[in-house]
Parts: sequence; C-alpha cells; structure tokens
Amino acid sequence: MTGHGPRRDRRTNRNTNAGHRPTPRYAAIDLGTNNCRLLVAEHTADGFRVVDAFSRIVRLGEGLARDGTLSEAAMNRAIGALKVCADKLERHRIIHQRAVATEACRRACNADAFRRRVQAETGIALQVIPQDEEARLALTGCAPLLDPATPNALVFDIGGGSTEIIWLRGDPSRPGDGRRAPGHGITAWYSMPVGVVSLAERYGSTPPDAAAYEAMVAEVAASLQELAQRHAIVDVFAAGCMQMIGTSGTVTTLTGVYQDLARYDRRRVDGCFLGFDTVRAVSRRIAAMSHAERCAHPCIGRERADFVVPGCAILEAICRIWPVGRLRVADRGLREGMLLQMMGHVNADDLEAAPVAAEPAAAPCGGA
Repeated sequence: MTGHGPRRDRRTNRNTNAGHRPTPRYAAIDLGTNNCRLLVAEHTADGFRVVDAFSRIVRLGEGLARDGTLSEAAMNRAIGALKVCADKLERHRIIHQRAVATEACRRACNADAFRRRVQAETGIALQVIPQDEEARLALTGCAPLLDPATPNALVFDIGGGSTEIIWLRGDPSRPGDGRRAPGHGITAWYSMPVGVVSLAERYGSTPPDAAAYEAMVAEVAASLQELAQRHAIVDVFAAGCMQMIGTSGTVTTLTGVYQDLARYDRRRVDGCFLGFDTVRAVSRRIAAMSHAERCAHPCIGRERADFVVPGCAILEAICRIWPVGRLRVADRGLREGMLLQMMGHVNADDLEAAPVAAEPAAAPCGGA
C-alpha cells in the first residue's frame, strides 16, 4: 500500500506550476497520554503518501492517576507540541484534518477546559474519542499487515494510559481490498486501563531488580487473565491459527534495540517479525539497563527512557497470556486509520465492532 510504505517524503509541495493545482493534503493528530503525533499525507488511489510527520513526548497524563486532573506543566507541554502541529497545518494548506485525544483526556476532570484552551491557543479543535473508536482506528491503520491466510488475529496497542486489545475473526466471504486483509472483521475489543505512564508511576521507570520487573509483568498478566479465559481460544493458539500484531512505541523501540540500529529506522522496523523468545530476551536486556544507558541508546533516548521498561512488562504479559509464538511489528496505527477514513478508503461498515462481552468464537484453521 503506497501510504504505508517505508519511505516518508518530507519535502514541501512543489507541484504548483502554472495550470496545475496543488495536491490536496490531509492531516491527522493523535494526542495521547504520553505522545503528540502528526501525519500529513496526500491521497492516492490505494491509500496515501506521507509528506510530513511530527512526534513529541509530552507526558500529558503525568500525575493524572494521583489527582484526576491534567497538570499545568503537562498541558503546557502538550500545547507547545500542538502549536508545532498548527504551524505545519498552515504551511501545508490542509483541506481536511482531524485531531483526537485519548485516555488522558477521557479520564481527566479538566479535559473540557484543556480542549477550550487548545482551541484558543492553537486553533486546533481537539476531539476526545471513546475507547472503542480508538481501537477501531488503530486497527484500520495497521490492517494491511494482517495475513489473510490466518483466520484469527489479535492486535494490540500499548499506550500511555491504557492498552487496547482487538480480536479479529476470519470470514472468507469478505474480500480484501488492499486496505484490509481479506476476510478479517472485528469481533471484540478490550481496553485495559494500564499503560506505560500509569505503570511507571506505580513501579518507577527502573525496577531495582529482576523480581520487581517480574512483579510488573505478573500484575498486567493477571489483569488480562479473565479476558483470555473469557474468549476460550487456547486450542486455536495450539493449532497455529492465530496471528498477532503489535503497534506502539514500546514494540518499535524494542525492535530497534534488537536490531542494534545506529538510529531508529522505520524501514527496518515496520512489518518485521519478532519471536516471543526474542521479545523476552530483549525486554530483560532493556530492564537491566541503567537509566543513563537507556538515555544513551539511539533507539530509546532520554524521552523514552522512563517508559520503555513498563512498556516491555506489558508486552511480555501479552505474550505470556496469548502464546502465539511471534508477533508482527507495526509502526503505524491511529493516525493512519484517521487518514484512511478521511480519504474515504474505509467506511462505517469496515469499523463495526462488538463489545468485549460478546464472547466471540475463534475461527477454525480451515476457515470461518
């Protein structure tokens, strides 16, 4: 798919010769509990082409678990990043845009006041979306990585304040169209109220020893155990009928560390596979680093140093509860899903989902 290829063209629009109209551009902003991210893209026949991108760690959810409000410092950091986004929107002459906020703003009692301040200071209309829409859009963004030959799938997104888990069940009567793997439809989603920021605030960014790290993994695994039992798909795992996709900064960072990249390279990370043995080994390697070592690592850095270990603990817990054996890494998600929706590549029918309590059955290996 063109828009999801590894190459990101950051050049400004130059097709303004006489007689040629500039190509319309779209923008998607995702303000999460930890990050503020922007993608600017041009519509193509089968997707989109990214022309600009921006990402900054803002820690909007810092201290939220303690008092239920967004702090002044956190709001200032987020608004500073959104001002950068606003400048890019103006420079690219965006015709369609959407800006969403997720878990931190869903939970904060002063989220409405923050949104009004964002509008006044940046001109950006920030929309707080519900958990199910966040899950569906994230899936839409990374669905091209699904293997159509495997009927069941688990897609997860480890965020700052929550972790979204999406179940997909195969249906061979639904054809693929280049934007969604053939035959895969959402059957249920689950939002676990644990993310890298909330876990770091309880355990710290650097566990004192391996036992403390294991306690983090065990806590997250326990919170997922009921969900795993509810869906009763252990036999499907054993039969090799399940695939897994992980989309989050944790997963991409861990992949960069595993590959010993001199600097993070999306082309080397997006779409690659990681075995669960590798996930565990690299997670433990990162957890054993000092804070200074994580800050100095080219694929972690100072901004991620506080949250990568809690993220690894969540990732290990997911792999422990659902022993698929390997996962596919997605450096894509919510923003890509918003762009596809704005451009008309997906519609409401593509995004339908049942609540997690629906107890969906897993599809057998031979088909749905």
